[in-house]
Amino acid sequence: MVDRILEGGRAVLLRDGHDATSTNRIAAEAGISPGSLYQYFENKETVIAAIVDRYSDDLSERVAASLADRFDESGREMVRATLNALIDALEENAEFLRVVTDDIPRRENRARAEALEDRIGGLMSAYIAARRANLRREVTPSTAAWIVVRAIENLTVRYILDRPPIDRATFVSELEQLVTGYLPELDT
Repeated sequence: MVDRILEGGRAVLLRDGHDATSTNRIAAEAGISPGSLYQYFENKETVIAAIVDRYSDDLSERVAASLADRFDESGREMVRATLNALIDALEENAEFLRVVTDDIPRRENRARAEALEDRIGGLMSAYIAARRANLRREVTPSTAAWIVVRAIENLTVRYILDRPPIDRATFVSELEQLVTGYLPELDT
């Protein structure tokens, strides 16, 4: 039943947008009564929160798995593979990403975004710390990871949503240069 409600809610959110989404519309899309919906969710916002949580968890899992799988690779290979995993995940759900980014009030997504950034940032920090001996300058792994993760996240989301006249291979190459230019020693 919860899956039906969340699938219905996602369809309504994509079709009608955040403001027009209602528990009645979600229930109708799910093929249940509003009363049945209220047995599982308190209101529209709790349904939307659960939908976005699933999306965020899936995105986080995919990117973290890609990064963890490449922990022993050089910076350039790891960055390229992780960027491609992130772009794949974002492109697969580009319209939902647009709703989450542009339609749902930012305050409702702040904690989810921070949790995703913290998870990926922790892995990136460990990656940098493991290669710290190669660094020619003093860098705090958590600081470098914070900068890299947020730069990649913001640029990649804008790339998916804005669809600039940049082909994917060029975009990945440029981001790879950005990261390995900031931390060139990781590429050894």
